[in-house]
Amino acid sequence: MNDETENQAPEEEQQQGDSGPGEGGGGEDDWAAALAEQAAAEPAAMQELTETAGEGGETVNLEAILDIPVTLGVQIGSTRIAIRNLLQLNQGSVVELDRLAGEPLDVLVNGTLVAHGEVVVVNEKYGIRLTDIISAQERVKQLG
Repeated sequence: MNDETENQAPEEEQQQGDSGPGEGGGGEDDWAAALAEQAAAEPAAMQELTETAGEGGETVNLEAILDIPVTLGVQIGSTRIAIRNLLQLNQGSVVELDRLAGEPLDVLVNGTLVAHGEVVVVNEKYGIRLTDIISAQERVKQLG
């Protein structure tokens, strides 16, 4: 990314109303607007976690796994590059990725694609707004 592009991005965000603290926008108003938008959104259709009978008829307690930490990451894009070209990279180098600007980003949980989303900025912090949840059937298809 060049300096000109980097300098334009914050201006565009400010014009869109994403003002940070100390800019007169009121940080709480930004969060309130984001929370109101989230409340108005339709929840994703997900199966309810319930206790079910396992093999042999014993009851499985799902409560035991709810506090297990997982890693949630967002992938902007990727590319393949020869080691020769990799070793020539330095500060200021630009690497082209396989994704177009404006395309949804991949949301990964422990390396598994679970959703797509778009980047949002609230109070100078990045977040991701989920736009599409990957169904369990689609995740199974990706494995094969």
